[in-house]
Amino acid sequence: MAKSASESVPERTFQHQNSLPPLPVPTLDGSLNKYLDAVRPFASDGEFKATLDIVEKFKDGVGKELHQKLLQRAGARRNWLEEWWLDTAYLEVRVPSQLNVNFGGPAPYLEHFWPPAEGTSLQRTSVITWHTLQYWDLLRTERLAPQKANQTPMDMDQFRMLFCTCKVPGVKKDTIRNYFKTESEGPCPSHLVVMCRGRMFTFDALFDGRILTPPEILRQLSYVKQRCDGESEGDGVSALTSDDRTRWAKAREHLISIDPHNKTILETIQSSLFVISLDETKPYSTPENYTNLTVAALTGDPTIRWGDKSYNSISFSDGTFGSTCDHAPYDAMVLVSMCWYLDEQVRATEGKWKGSDAVRRMPPPEELLFTVDEKVVGDINHAKRQYLESTQNLQIVCYAFTAFGKAAIKQKKLHPDTFVQLAMQLAYYRLHHKPGSCYETATTRRFYHGRTETMRPCTQEAVDWCKAMMDPASDVKARRRAMLVAFDKHNNLMSEAQEGKGFDRHLLGLYLIAREEGRPTPELFADPLYSRSGGGGNFVLSSSLVGYTTVLGAVAPMVLHGYGFFYRIRDHRIVISISAWKSSRQTDAAALFNNFSSSLHELLHLATTSQL
Repeated sequence: MAKSASESVPERTFQHQNSLPPLPVPTLDGSLNKYLDAVRPFASDGEFKATLDIVEKFKDGVGKELHQKLLQRAGARRNWLEEWWLDTAYLEVRVPSQLNVNFGGPAPYLEHFWPPAEGTSLQRTSVITWHTLQYWDLLRTERLAPQKANQTPMDMDQFRMLFCTCKVPGVKKDTIRNYFKTESEGPCPSHLVVMCRGRMFTFDALFDGRILTPPEILRQLSYVKQRCDGESEGDGVSALTSDDRTRWAKAREHLISIDPHNKTILETIQSSLFVISLDETKPYSTPENYTNLTVAALTGDPTIRWGDKSYNSISFSDGTFGSTCDHAPYDAMVLVSMCWYLDEQVRATEGKWKGSDAVRRMPPPEELLFTVDEKVVGDINHAKRQYLESTQNLQIVCYAFTAFGKAAIKQKKLHPDTFVQLAMQLAYYRLHHKPGSCYETATTRRFYHGRTETMRPCTQEAVDWCKAMMDPASDVKARRRAMLVAFDKHNNLMSEAQEGKGFDRHLLGLYLIAREEGRPTPELFADPLYSRSGGGGNFVLSSSLVGYTTVLGAVAPMVLHGYGFFYRIRDHRIVISISAWKSSRQTDAAALFNNFSSSLHELLHLATTSQL
């Protein structure tokens, strides 16, 4: 029945896109003052004075010119940063994406209805795939409610990248292919790709226009599994996606040159809804220790994941789940939103399918068989070797801190995210006896096609507080004062970054204009303090609040002697995943976690005693 005009219609997923404000350009003075503030903790007095001079010169000279050009660029487009950010942060990067760029992690379902259990994997995979397809349908029909910050609509464009999206390697620069369309835009690919034991199969997720039911999906998955169990392993062509980008681009060109059908297969994978990886690992994990699951998701078998796909849903043989995703097309919050939806559905249905068991007559999955030659086999072996070497170098711990969570922190009228960030600063300071340059993700999604800005938690105020905590002569009052000042500073910087008033992306824009015009690199960017404070992607701590849900992931550290530090905050627990490179003598993820746990206790204690 048609709705009358007076009846309220729910908001459509992408309905606010055209009314979102353009990404602003901060003032040059504002950005440079913030920059000076951010480098202070890493400088001696002499070094700081030298940097001050460089900044003054930049402000009155080349910086002024570059800023004017940036304003012109911003006047001509709704998001002056979008294309640049995609290129510099992702598409021009040449190191292997899998491990260095991709994010991955454990699926939360084991906390309630789906603990590890032998023989449940295909059944559960068919249920979770069905729920995932419902989410795709919500997006396709624009019935997913647009996200908001308070009452402000957030940009939803990244949600278009979750399905039917793939990065394609280029010799100098990659590209993103996105085949997703909403119903009003036209037909959208609806096939899935299943990978198992180095082989690939595809089947359509729709039959007669209707999404397959879990029993029907189970039949398709069982067919794949039986074929793979009963026959020899495949060539593992997907391992090529785990190699260095230029090598993979050349290997891909060669693959296409030996047989045009190979190009058709690549198109099938690229345009597929997502990849289901049937993984034979049993990464037994518990709700207190997610380490095995996180390690298996992030560093698992490269022959059954397509590293460039925007979503690989990994089904482990003990009935647990994980994922690995290319970071270029979207930020983690998109995947978090979907996985939280899936978790809620699993909870609501107790992990079971309650509909009909009838299975319609449909064609079985079709195997995707690449034509390979000796060179391709050599390329695959090379990719596997380098991937194995790098995965063995990655240390990951993923534990739940269960003494308290958001509820206790809010009771002290403190911001839970800032609380965790300051505890992390103290943990790093304790362990390394110096401040750690730190990146925290701030979202700029209130602007058109906004993604992220850098918020720098290692403020002079945070360092002063860390010193007070380490100084036996410092009393509770002084520590408390320092703590509140550090909290205020962090909260202000975070809200400014979210309002488009951070400085890191602005400086990047000025740097890129100079580069595009073939000018020499401005002295500001060559100053040792620029990179020592984290500039140019040199942050020792790369951190992000993944949210207040049950969903968590991990990413490798930005630098060799750094850490990845990701966390989710629940009412009575804080779950943290920390990554580090084993080849660095300076870092140890487990030691940082232990220090972090005691820092959390100390911080809560300080907040409590001061209230007495």
